[in-house]
Amino acid sequence: MAEEKRDFYEVLGIQKGASEDEIKKAYRRMAAKYHPDVNHEPDAEDKFKEINEAYEVLSDSQKRAAYDTYGHAGVDPNFGAGAGGYGAGGFGGFDDLGSIFESFFGGMGGGTSRRTGPMRGENVRVQATISFEEAAFGCEKTVEIGRVEHCEECGGTGAAPGSHAETCPRCGGRGQIRTQRRTPLGVMTTTEVCPECGGRGKKITSPCKSCGGSGVKRARRSIKVKIPAGIDDGQTLQVHGEGHAGENGGPSGDLLVTISVRPHAVFERDGTEVHIEMPISFAQAALGDEIEVPTLDGKVKLTIPDGTQTGATFRMRGKGIPRVNSTVRGDQFVHVTVETPRNLTDRQKELLREFDGTLGEKQQGRRKGFFDKFKDKK
Repeated sequence: MAEEKRDFYEVLGIQKGASEDEIKKAYRRMAAKYHPDVNHEPDAEDKFKEINEAYEVLSDSQKRAAYDTYGHAGVDPNFGAGAGGYGAGGFGGFDDLGSIFESFFGGMGGGTSRRTGPMRGENVRVQATISFEEAAFGCEKTVEIGRVEHCEECGGTGAAPGSHAETCPRCGGRGQIRTQRRTPLGVMTTTEVCPECGGRGKKITSPCKSCGGSGVKRARRSIKVKIPAGIDDGQTLQVHGEGHAGENGGPSGDLLVTISVRPHAVFERDGTEVHIEMPISFAQAALGDEIEVPTLDGKVKLTIPDGTQTGATFRMRGKGIPRVNSTVRGDQFVHVTVETPRNLTDRQKELLREFDGTLGEKQQGRRKGFFDKFKDKK
C-alpha cells in the first residue's frame, strides 16, 4: 500500500526543499551504492527499485508538487491521481469539464464570439521517465493519460440516438446575435453569444443521456509510445491524434510526451558520447594491464599501457549513444584514475621507500620539471 512506503526525500537522503541538482546528485550516489551489480546484499535490489521510484517522482516538477501536497496518494495510480495526466488539480490539468469547454471554445461572456466551424482538439502533455539504457537503445512505454473523447453513445453530436441537433432559430446557426441600441452618440451595434444555443449554432432538443448533451466524455487511456534509440533528456515526442477530441468535426489534438532520463550510476552522457571514470591500481598504472571496462554493450577489455598517469583518457569507438534515427553511434571515453594505496603495513612502506629511492630522473620527469620551473625564476 502507498501509505506503507518510506518518504521519498528520506529514501534519497535529502531535505524537502532540495534543488534539482541536489536531487540528481543524491540519486547517483544512492544508485551507485545499491546497484545490484555492485551490492550483493539481500535487500539491495529492493532498495535500488525504491531509489528509482523516488527519483522518478522528485525529478518531475508536476509529480513532485503532487507528492508534496498529497504524499504518496498524489502519485500512486491506486489512489486515482498522480501520473498520466490527472495530477492533483483534477482531470488532465482542468478543474472541471466546464474549463475544458472554455479551452476549446473560448469564454462564454458577453461580446465573445465562438467558432461554429471545425476546431482542433487541445494537446495532452505527459512526462515519461526512462533509464539510461532505454534512452540509448530505445524502448516502448505505456503512459496513462486523461483526455476528452467524443461520446460513443451519440457519436459526439450531443443528441440522443435517433434524434439530431437543429439549427438554432434565434441566431440562424451563426452562434451569435447582433443587438442595436440607440444612444446619445448614435446607433451602437454589439455582437454577443447567442443565449439560446450557447454559441453552438445548433440546439439540441433531446440531449444524449450518456454525455448530457455535451457530445464529449472524460476518459482515461493507456497509450503505447515508441521511444527511439538515442533520445536525450528533455526531448519531446509527438503522437498524432491522441490528444483531446476536436469540436464540430475537427481533428483530435496530439499527445506530447516529454522524456526524463534517469542518471546512470556509472555512465555520463554528452550528446552521443559516453564518459566513464575508471579506477586502476598503482601497479596497473606503472606496469600496464588488461582491464575490463563496462560499456552499454557489456564488459569490454581495454589495454592499459605501462606508465599510465591519472587523467589519461582512452577512446572506445562505437560504444557510445546512437544518433536518433541512425545506426551511427558515438564513442565511449574512459578517464583513468590511479588509486593511491591506503593503510599500508610497515613492510609495505619500507618497500615503497626503497622503490622510490631507485627511481631516476627519467622516471620522474614531470616532478623534476615542476621544480625546475622554480629554479628558473630565481
